[in-house]
Amino acid sequence: MTKRMGIQMTILLLAAIIAAVSAPRALAASRQELERNANHALKRLYASNRAARLLGEKAKAVLVFPNIVKAGFMFGGQMGDGVLLKNGKATGYYNSLAASYGFQAGIQEFGYALFFMNDSALSYLDKSNGFEIGVGPSIVVVDEGVGKSITSTTITQDVYAFIFSQKGLMAGMGIQGSKITKISK
Repeated sequence: MTKRMGIQMTILLLAAIIAAVSAPRALAASRQELERNANHALKRLYASNRAARLLGEKAKAVLVFPNIVKAGFMFGGQMGDGVLLKNGKATGYYNSLAASYGFQAGIQEFGYALFFMNDSALSYLDKSNGFEIGVGPSIVVVDEGVGKSITSTTITQDVYAFIFSQKGLMAGMGIQGSKITKISK
C-alpha cells in the first residue's frame, strides 16, 4: 500500500508541475514590470558583487532572470521570465524552464544573470531554437571563491552565470535539464 501511495503522490506532483509550466502566459509580468525587476536585480547584484560589476562592463549583453521559482519532491521544475539587456536597454525577452528528477525536496526562489562575453555566444542565443544550459557556448557558474579571482585579464569564457537573491530551501541531488527560449511579450 505504501509503494502505491508513493507512486500516486509522484504522479500527482508531476501533473502539478506540468500544469504550472504550461500555464497561460497571462499570469506573466508585463514588459515594463519585467524590465524594471531585471534592472533592479542587476543593480543589486552589481552593488554586492565586484566580479559581476566587472563582467557587466565587458559583456556584450546580460540576460537577467530576476525571479525563478523552483519546487520539487522527487520530480521538480523551475520557471521564470527574463530580459536581455544590451547597453542597458531591453532587446529581448526569454523564458527559463527546467525539469529534474532525483532525491530532492523543497521550494526556492532565486534570480540569475548570464553575462555574454562575445558575439558568438550572443549569436548562439539568438540563432538557436532555445539555449540549453550545458550545450553550446562554455558557461562558468561564478561563486564567491571564483568571483574574487576574476579580473579583466581572466575573463576567458563565453558566458558567466551568477545566481542571486536565493530564498527558501531546496535540497537534494539528481538529474536536471534546463532550457532558455525567446518569447514575445
